[in-house]
Amino acid sequence: RCEAGLPKAEGGGQASSVAPPTFSSPQLTISPDYSKRTETMVDSSHNNVTRVLFCGPHWPASQNYTREYVADLPYIQVDVAPLEDVPDVIGNYHICVVKNRRMDSEVIARAKQMKLIMQYGVGLDGVDVDAATQHGIKVAKIPGSVTGNSVSCAEMAIYLMLGLLRKQKEMEIAVSQKRLGEPVGETLLGKTVFILGFGAIGIDLAKRLRPFGVKLIATKRRWSMEVPQSNGLGPVSSSSDPESDEIDGLVDEKGGLDKLYAFAAKADIVVTCLALNAETVILIPLCFILVLFIS
Repeated sequence: RCEAGLPKAEGGGQASSVAPPTFSSPQLTISPDYSKRTETMVDSSHNNVTRVLFCGPHWPASQNYTREYVADLPYIQVDVAPLEDVPDVIGNYHICVVKNRRMDSEVIARAKQMKLIMQYGVGLDGVDVDAATQHGIKVAKIPGSVTGNSVSCAEMAIYLMLGLLRKQKEMEIAVSQKRLGEPVGETLLGKTVFILGFGAIGIDLAKRLRPFGVKLIATKRRWSMEVPQSNGLGPVSSSSDPESDEIDGLVDEKGGLDKLYAFAAKADIVVTCLALNAETVILIPLCFILVLFIS
């Protein structure tokens, strides 16, 4: 028996375990080559193998780790198809890991056996969740807070900030020309960093930026609110979760979307920690960029 606990599905439904059928023990050869894989599919018992498709060659660690994890499970077949071949082969699979393949309604309509569209991370902006829901297909992602991905993204953001402030490219040129002491870079110390979106990545970023001596401002849809005490001793948090209060306390100034332009005017650096979707794509129009330059 194989049980897989899945995160909450997008598009309204609740993701549940994909229950595999009763399995025999077919011999399985996993091959990244599609022609070889097709031959394997013909030889394998069609009803006894759960087939998983990884879309495209990029981020190879995703399929490599998955293959290693299921190596002893002959009833799970893991394949990789070139991005351009996905529409033609997707009908043969039960689970699809999209990576950076866009899954529109036309492609989803071909996925006749599909039970789950999965992202190896959090980005579902390329998946037509409504179309998947109409076809009875679950859509799920892996929260960054439980995989370490949010930490990795936070560290990368700091790396990019430091590289820009220190003028990394110009510095490489200067060193290659044996010119020392130029260009003159800047420090993070004293900068105001605006974290747009205070989810898992934003929280891990704030924790790591604190020691640099920056001022942190952030927007979030909901913060734990403070209410006045009746005994006059000052405000207390309405949240009963100490961890939530600690997280909210990571920033010097916080607000909702109504503070977007005010915070942009104060910021030296803006870090967008948001998934790209219909709701967030409109948050950074041209006028937002203009506010940054004018300020």
